[in-house]
Amino acid sequence: MSTPFFVMRNHHGADSGEPPVFRNDTGSKYLGYFENAFGEQWVFVFDRELKKAELVGGDAGWQNSFAVVDGHAQDVVLGTLEIDWLRACWRAATGAK
Repeated sequence: MSTPFFVMRNHHGADSGEPPVFRNDTGSKYLGYFENAFGEQWVFVFDRELKKAELVGGDAGWQNSFAVVDGHAQDVVLGTLEIDWLRACWRAATGAK
């Protein structure tokens, strides 16, 4: 399929950097998107081949990525709703309970 399945507008200013483009052409990645009531955006990426996960977000600067280990983001502070969403993404991507 050549047309995008999901496209989201960046809600962050230029000081957050250029948002990355996420693709899953090979089907080897799980992608999760979160946006709260304030327009703060996060993207969770789990690479099934590498067994690695990362989190990126506009408020933290789109160029920064944070490792996700066992459903927990490293070196970044998240709110309760963001933590709940991240854990749900982890479970969906890995099958963990």
